[in-house]
Amino acid sequence: MRGTLLRYRVMATIVGVLLVVLILVGVPLANFDGTEMWGFIPSTPAWVTPGSGAQEVGEVITHQLGVAHGWLYMIFLVTAFLLARKALWEPGFTVLVLACGTVPLLSFWAEHKATARVKKEYAAELAAPRGAPVA
Repeated sequence: MRGTLLRYRVMATIVGVLLVVLILVGVPLANFDGTEMWGFIPSTPAWVTPGSGAQEVGEVITHQLGVAHGWLYMIFLVTAFLLARKALWEPGFTVLVLACGTVPLLSFWAEHKATARVKKEYAAELAAPRGAPVA
C-alpha cells in the first residue's frame, strides 16, 4: 500500500502543479492578444501588446505544459485507479478523486482527502516496517 500511495501522491502533486501553472499563468498570458478574455474580462491589459513577450511565454506554457499535463494526467488516472482498487474505494469516491484532478487547486484537496483516508484505513500496514507481516 505504501508504494501505491506514494506513486499516487507524487503524480497528484505533479499534475496539480502543472494544471495551476497552465490555467492560472499560461492561459491568461496566451490570451493577451488584444481580444476579450473568456467573455468576462473586457480586454487585454494595456501593458501587454499582441505578440509581446508575455503573450509568447503564455503560448509556450500552454503548448508545452498542455501536452505534458495531458500525458501526465493519464499516468495520474492510472495511479489513482490502482490506489482506489487496492484501497477498496467505492466507485463514487474514486470518480470524485479522478474528476478533481481536472480542477486547479481542487486537485490538492482531493489528494489530501484520499491520502488521509488511506492513512486512516491502512494505518497498521503503513506503520509496519517494509516486508513485515501485518496483523
